[in-house]
Amino acid sequence: MSLPSSMTYIAADSAGGPEVLKPATGPLPVPKSDEVLIRVLAAGVNRPDVAQRAGSYPPPPGASPVIGLEVAGEVAATGAELTQWKPGDKVCALTNGGGYAEYCAVPAPQCLPWPRGYDAIRAAALPETYFTVWANLFQAAGRLHRGEAALIHGGTSGIGVTALQLAREFGATTYATAGSDEKCAACRRFGAVAAINYRTQDFVEEIRRLTDGRGVDVVLDMVGAPYMARNVRCLAMDGRLVMIAHLEGSKVDGFDFLPVMRKRLVITGSTMRPRSTAEKGAIAAELRDKVWPVLEQGRCGPVVHASFPLAQAADAHRLMESSVHIGKIMLRVAG
Repeated sequence: MSLPSSMTYIAADSAGGPEVLKPATGPLPVPKSDEVLIRVLAAGVNRPDVAQRAGSYPPPPGASPVIGLEVAGEVAATGAELTQWKPGDKVCALTNGGGYAEYCAVPAPQCLPWPRGYDAIRAAALPETYFTVWANLFQAAGRLHRGEAALIHGGTSGIGVTALQLAREFGATTYATAGSDEKCAACRRFGAVAAINYRTQDFVEEIRRLTDGRGVDVVLDMVGAPYMARNVRCLAMDGRLVMIAHLEGSKVDGFDFLPVMRKRLVITGSTMRPRSTAEKGAIAAELRDKVWPVLEQGRCGPVVHASFPLAQAADAHRLMESSVHIGKIMLRVAG
């Protein structure tokens, strides 16, 4: 595959609002010996992208400063050590950065094939949310098992939609919170047995009522500090509170640990981007083994709310910050 001398990418020359995102031209990234160079056809827009643009989530050392954590496209070139992928292969990938661009270099273990029947937009909508949900809800952190119950906050976000669908697929009962009756109805479509409008209902009281006072085994939360004590009250004995973001704050004053001790709770959390290639590769391997067959059977797929041309990345961020979307927001990079 012949490569151009330059590419278009989205630059953010300073921290700020969506208006700082502007198309720019620069050199293609050069893949390392264990990386693939992907000709990007589509890229996902995620909350960490918004945080990076605003200046509160800088890329880790060695990562591309270009925003963007998930892509789908065609392998354009491979590093010298690689035999798994070859030019022309269609892959989606969890990137370490650099996704808002026509070309992106990604460690090979973080790549997965497009599920059968998927196009670029749907394939690019997979990595960030599916890696995150699998690692936090099903692996060591959440350890959600068949027959257990989970409360998923933000049920119509990309993360929420994925969590609700996969939890139902693997035999768990799920409850969700959302900010409108329309979004609550969507949560039920995605697999929640009940959805709670947090603007008009007390989700703690609703969970108690819905579970006959038992509570849930896992809470998956991205709100943070304002929900901490309330999340603990929602958990059953030996429950797990899994934090994947802190959109409304990370510091809690006056928190009482006594309920944590009485109920033998586990409070844990993680971020995906700083994990090693080996860790991300292990998540990818489990996804390919356990989740990709489900996707290829037409279940548990991503829900795409809207897509924008790459040059309109600022508009995509405005939509993300409005929180009116249900599911994923995508960028169309090449046709």
